[in-house]
Amino acid sequence: MRMATAGIALVAVLAVSVLLGLALYGAVRSEHDRRTVTDRESGERAARRDTTDRAPGDDDR
Repeated sequence: MRMATAGIALVAVLAVSVLLGLALYGAVRSEHDRRTVTDRESGERAARRDTTDRAPGDDDR
């Protein structure tokens, strides 16, 4: 009886790991399909918009 319980537990763990792997694959794939492709100039412009001119540690006083 103990071997049967261990076998069922092993199959359950393997099934959950396969399902989680497939879910992760699906999430990454859907993120990949929604990406925006830009040219270099537009990408650099967008990157500069994400930065600030303040030095690290400056307060907004």
